[in-house]
Amino acid sequence: MDSGIGLLPAAAAVRRLRPDADLVLSWDPDGMPWGPRTPEDITERAIAVAEAAAAHEPDVLIVACNTASVHSLPAMRARLEPRLPVIGTVPAIKPAAAGGGPVAIWATPATTGSAYQRGLIERFADGVTVTEVACPGLADAVHHADDEAIDAAIASAAARTPEDVTTLVLGCTNYELVAERIRAAVQRPGRPPLVLHGTAGAVAAQALRRIGVEPDPEATTADTTLTVLLSGREATLPDTALSYDEGRFLRAVSPVR
Repeated sequence: MDSGIGLLPAAAAVRRLRPDADLVLSWDPDGMPWGPRTPEDITERAIAVAEAAAAHEPDVLIVACNTASVHSLPAMRARLEPRLPVIGTVPAIKPAAAGGGPVAIWATPATTGSAYQRGLIERFADGVTVTEVACPGLADAVHHADDEAIDAAIASAAARTPEDVTTLVLGCTNYELVAERIRAAVQRPGRPPLVLHGTAGAVAAQALRRIGVEPDPEATTADTTLTVLLSGREATLPDTALSYDEGRFLRAVSPVR
């Protein structure tokens, strides 16, 4: 679940690890974007989206949303666990800082500067130069596949990213859908290749570990299903999702139920 189509990278990662998994994708176009909302409002909407997915009796729920994980994970776990394990998405600050930095963290305004993100920086990036870069409008632009708005938001964030940054944390799952466009904007001439850290692969692997399932990329895909819930309503993958490689991959592997 997510506020928008930022769940596509995690869903695609699960599909690659377990091609035989049935997937339920639940997001909230009626409430987009979540970033400017209050923590209380984010939690209310996140729980509604999570419960819409839970009604389909999945084995595990991936909260493929940094903003929801920052503000709502305890409330969702209190509501759904232990009957449904809930896996949150944490900005990849720990592996990014392990490289020594300097590090920039691109995230929504709701996540940037939050006590949660600051706590991760203090815990895992002690002694590393870390710059938090708020990216207003980028998640919404990606959600709507608005190329002009995506380019403008990326250019704005890139202009506020220090030139000596060697590692960039994608602190919003939507950003992983435009990772190479971000890399191109931030990469400086004459500098070493920029290292990007997303979360989709790690979150997918953790979800499988939580339910005791081993990865099996060669598993049969026969009869697998893809259920799409838009603010609780069953639907098909919207055209905006199909603007991205991950959305096209999911549609190609499984029919939408």
